[in-house]
Amino acid sequence: MSDALLTHPHVARDGQEPDGAVMETRNLHAWYGSLHVLRGIDLSIASCRITAVIGPSGCGKSTFLRCLNRMHELVPGARVAGQVLLRGADVYAPGVDPVGIRRRIGMVFQRPNPFPTMSILDNVVAGLRLAGVCDRRRLAEVAERALRQAALWDEVKDRLQKPAAALSGGQQQRLCIARALAVKPEVLLLDEPCSSLDPLSTARIEDLMEDLKREYTLVIVTHNLQQAARVSDFTALLLNGQLVEFGPTEAVFTRPRDRRTEDYITGRFG
Repeated sequence: MSDALLTHPHVARDGQEPDGAVMETRNLHAWYGSLHVLRGIDLSIASCRITAVIGPSGCGKSTFLRCLNRMHELVPGARVAGQVLLRGADVYAPGVDPVGIRRRIGMVFQRPNPFPTMSILDNVVAGLRLAGVCDRRRLAEVAERALRQAALWDEVKDRLQKPAAALSGGQQQRLCIARALAVKPEVLLLDEPCSSLDPLSTARIEDLMEDLKREYTLVIVTHNLQQAARVSDFTALLLNGQLVEFGPTEAVFTRPRDRRTEDYITGRFG
């Protein structure tokens, strides 16, 4: 690894860091077997804001996201070192229930992954049922709330018992967002949520993210620099598993402090 990649990241200072951080990573490292994927990531995630994580393919973006809610450890041979703090408490501390962490830190994946043979309603409340909620009225109320939050209620309210597979790709992605919201997470992670969608569906998801940040903290991984510039409040650039630059999105895109950030944003590499 070059000396340049061992330099400290350019993290915004002088009041430009996120206020009211709900999550922090401290010296976060991650491996797949012997492959060292993340190298000492220190990052604060602001409450009720959208933080975008950008960088070229293979730089560790999705791995970083999966470390936040302990999904990384589900991969055989994967391991993590350092700390991930949720409201000051380490999610990797001994005795912490990873399933409970994944309820508090929800995740939506690159490709919509509804349970295809289950109804729209059952998809939304699947997490609640796993948690032992059986009351039909309660489940129906939560499903309506989550579908409204995901801007999907008006499109599906008359066919809640229909299979989720009958929905379009964009609707399926919003259904997956509703499923994550049903358990009232504190943080919502979105891993390339629009990469398989058409422009109209992408615009709807972006509008939805803007609405959701009124109540939720969002972290989005995206390869689409225009999307990061449009929707995020803060942006982090990863290169070769290291944090190169982090700060308010406008500053990162228009006044980058690191030459590598400028090169990546302008397309000179990556």
